[in-house]
This record gives sequence, C-alpha cells and structure tokens, in this order.
Amino acid sequence: MAYELTRAERIQYRQRQDEAFRAGEAAAANLRAALALAGIVLPSLGNDGPVGCRGIVRLGGCSTAVADRLAEVIAAGARARAGHDVQV
Repeated sequence: MAYELTRAERIQYRQRQDEAFRAGEAAAANLRAALALAGIVLPSLGNDGPVGCRGIVRLGGCSTAVADRLAEVIAAGARARAGHDVQV
C-alpha cells in the first residue's frame, strides 16, 4: 500500500517546490545578467522548474562561437579569481 501524504506534508512539499521554482527563476536571471555583462546570450537559458524540490536552470544549446566565447570568459574569470586568491 502506498503512503499517502498528510495535508500538512502536502502543504510543506508544495512550499518547498514553490521555493525551488523561485530559486530557479532567480538563478536563471542572475546567470542571464552575468552573461550579458560578457556580451553572451544563451537564448534557451531559463528556469526548468523544480525537480525533487531543487531549482533547475536549463542552459540549452548554443552555437560553437557562443560556447567558445563562454569558455573564454569562464577561463579568464577563473584565472583572475585564482590570481586574486593568491594575492590575499
């Protein structure tokens, strides 16, 4: 016999799902803004909804030129961060 959630458990689960959805929306917006600063657009970037009460961001596909530019920006940021961490 399957376990049936109580009303309180269903409400808590729904709240966690809603929080995860909002977290996904915020994360996608933050990433979209950061990419825009680097002049990069991922057209299919978006919130993929909650999965198991976790927010999921869909990055989607992009051209090889965009992927190469994204790799350059990430590598430059990682090098700058590593250099910053060493100097502190």
